[in-house]
Amino acid sequence: MAEEGTVIACHSVEEWTRQLEASNASKKLVVVDFTASWCGPCRMIAPLFTELAKKFPNVVFLKVDIDELQTVARDWAIEGMPTFVFLKEGTIVDKIVGADKVALPKKIELLLSK
Repeated sequence: MAEEGTVIACHSVEEWTRQLEASNASKKLVVVDFTASWCGPCRMIAPLFTELAKKFPNVVFLKVDIDELQTVARDWAIEGMPTFVFLKEGTIVDKIVGADKVALPKKIELLLSK
């Protein structure tokens, strides 16, 4: 896994699977950003996602470009961008669809407190 405080971009299905398995085994909260290069709201919230990775080093932040990894996006039923999926030990515990700069950090704080 990458060092803490960074966003890990997954560029292949194998890399996605490896990162997901390692993250699940770590028992840390995982936040996955399903994004697209052509998506304006995705580009708008990307700097915040990076800042949150620095602010919450005990959380794993993964990024998946839905055009690059179409099978992953399809498997996870991603329909709108950006979609943020929150996982604990491989189980989806929450999801945010849209570039909500207020809800994203609040959701992380809430899930960390559980």
